[in-house]
Amino acid sequence: MQNRYVKPQNVNDAMETIQKLFNQYRHAPLTKELLNYHTNLIQRLQSDIYREAIRENNPKQLASLNAMITAMQSWTQIRVQNKPFTGKMKNFVLTETQHPKFKQHTHKIKSAHNYHSARH
Repeated sequence: MQNRYVKPQNVNDAMETIQKLFNQYRHAPLTKELLNYHTNLIQRLQSDIYREAIRENNPKQLASLNAMITAMQSWTQIRVQNKPFTGKMKNFVLTETQHPKFKQHTHKIKSAHNYHSARH
């Protein structure tokens, strides 16, 4: 029962934990419980974790914390408007996952040289 809650060691650990949780529920159907949970995470970022980041005196980490807070607030605005959320949080910033992926299929040309041709 004592290991029920995760206790982060520093600000970066807390931000990684919240980022992992956010990526788990980002596509879940919006309910009142999920919205309350998400708002609670934002409040934790703005209060406890923000104060600890100021105390650690790391400006780069403080900037990434502010970016993470704005990203999570934008998720709330998008989901409340009933629009689909296409992003994913990576390195405490939202990244779009809608770009197409092209697989490169290479085949050797049967001749004396060592060139490869790419068929997309």
